[in-house]
Amino acid sequence: MPCLNLSTNVSLDGVDTSAILSEASKTVARLIGKPEAYVMIVLKGSVPMSFGGTEQPAAYGELVSIGGLNSDVNKKLSAAVAAILETKLSVPKSRFFLKFYDTKGSNFGWNGSTF
Repeated sequence: MPCLNLSTNVSLDGVDTSAILSEASKTVARLIGKPEAYVMIVLKGSVPMSFGGTEQPAAYGELVSIGGLNSDVNKKLSAAVAAILETKLSVPKSRFFLKFYDTKGSNFGWNGSTF
């Protein structure tokens, strides 16, 4: 159910994206309290992006979940995902935005239906 969609202007050529996907998936599942079997992570690199008027390494993310999000969880998720991006892709924490969406099951399609 939770889906973390990350876009960055950093090239992913030569980057171990599997490590990023795995760490992000485990982190999202743990912090939201959902089974990892339902977590989806999307990572897009080399996306044309400007932040603060420069094209230095930056990233934008959106996390959608059916429940499990609140101000405390969101702070932890923001810190954890920023740390992953900083460690794995050298995107400074100050150059990353993460938007949270807590949605109803009827607004989330899966397996040919909705939740």
